[in-house]
Amino acid sequence: MDVASVEGLDGLSIGRLATELSMSKSGLFALFGAKEQLQLATIRAAKRIYFDTVVRPALETTPGLGRVSALLAAWLDYSRERVFPGGCFFARTSTEYAARDGAVRDALTTAHYEWLQLIERSLMEAQALGELDAAESIDQLVFELNAFLDGANLDSLFDRGDTSYDRARRAIRDRLRLAAHGHPTTG
Repeated sequence: MDVASVEGLDGLSIGRLATELSMSKSGLFALFGAKEQLQLATIRAAKRIYFDTVVRPALETTPGLGRVSALLAAWLDYSRERVFPGGCFFARTSTEYAARDGAVRDALTTAHYEWLQLIERSLMEAQALGELDAAESIDQLVFELNAFLDGANLDSLFDRGDTSYDRARRAIRDRLRLAAHGHPTTG
């Protein structure tokens, strides 16, 4: 997972992993088979870490804007703390495979949409509780909030600083305030 977060899933190979783990290639091949199976196993392992680090703690928060804020803050912490050395594992590998076809792309697409759907459900709960303006476009809000996260991750990788996370937190806070109080640019 660490290798893939820096070099992408194409940087993984049975041979490289065997060398790094001091195992035989045949032993690893017996576990994973083809390279694609190794890549898919890596995605599954990264999803477990992502769920335990970002999703599970946030789901323990009461539904509403508190849960939305907890999800987004946990994501920013996950990227900032470099749970994976290349920042968000899924940001790196999804960019690598977005324009391709196949099982690896499908697995990454599923992970991406599961995340967006979780944000969407959490925002809809907040809206149902009256914590977000009823006229607020949830689809647009999901897009904007996710863009803040991706932007912070990428910017932090370029300048190696934490200011992008602070900016993303401020942007998220301000956007959620606007969504809570209504504004003329809904829709």
